[in-house]
Amino acid sequence: MSKRLLYTLSFLLLLLISITLAKLLESNKEASTKNTLPDRVMVAKNHSISRYILVQDTVPIKNYFDYMDSLVTAYDSLTQYPLSEHILVNFNSWIIDTLANTDYYRMAARDSFVYDQREMIVLKPKDSLFIPDSLEAYSIIDAFGKTRIDINLPEYKLRIFKDSIVTAIYSIRIGQNKHKYLKMGEKLTDLRTKTGNGHIIRFRKNPAFYNPTTGKQFFVTRRDDNKTTLMPQIPWIVTEISGLRNGQLIHPTTNPKSLGKASSNGCIGVKESDAWRIYYDCPIGTDLHIRYDLKIVNDLGTELLLKDIYKQDI
Repeated sequence: MSKRLLYTLSFLLLLLISITLAKLLESNKEASTKNTLPDRVMVAKNHSISRYILVQDTVPIKNYFDYMDSLVTAYDSLTQYPLSEHILVNFNSWIIDTLANTDYYRMAARDSFVYDQREMIVLKPKDSLFIPDSLEAYSIIDAFGKTRIDINLPEYKLRIFKDSIVTAIYSIRIGQNKHKYLKMGEKLTDLRTKTGNGHIIRFRKNPAFYNPTTGKQFFVTRRDDNKTTLMPQIPWIVTEISGLRNGQLIHPTTNPKSLGKASSNGCIGVKESDAWRIYYDCPIGTDLHIRYDLKIVNDLGTELLLKDIYKQDI
């Protein structure tokens, strides 16, 4: 065998070994990356704007929050900012629209009766969730820092502000103008919604439901159309007002006919669809101001005097 042939074969052998080692290293790297992701989630690489998550399974509302938590856990270490459910969903705002459309009365308007809202589908296989880059994420975080909630009780309105701009207005129900014995507190309780300044301290993403009068847990509700359904799973917003955590929550009501009335046991009730939007607009720490102003100016610039529902004569 000539020396030239021997050198050629040796070179080809070394080249083959190098290619094999390179492929093994690449395979190990891909396997390592895959192991950092939640089960049944794929990431598409080299997207022109940002990476995205390709959903592999059907995700109903009952599994939605656990699924989102798994994504945040998997990707937080891969981003240059503190990834959260609120950032991810606001960047993929179609999810908020999907959740808002699970509102019982929106479904009823489409001739669809929903007994168990928790079984409704939020995410489907092949849905894509985009992961914001740092600039996009910090823009969302900055907007959160400028967000506040303003509630005027006799007006039955909840407003969301970004700086000085009103971005959303929602109808609410408020506490009744009376005192009542509540078994849960084991005392005579003033049901009027309290005024003051505070902030959101946490969320109840899977709330349990108790009748405050009897202290008994319940699981079903009678709707305004007299049909009975299971209670929906929608986050309840827990607040601290004037340094007190007295159970004054912002949460959905299953009876929107009660909006615009003093009909609750002290909490602030909103429509199911509105509850989803408020939840995603206002993360933990959002400032909250609850006031009782009878004199207001409407959109036409006309001064109005509201009904003094709590007889405060302010």
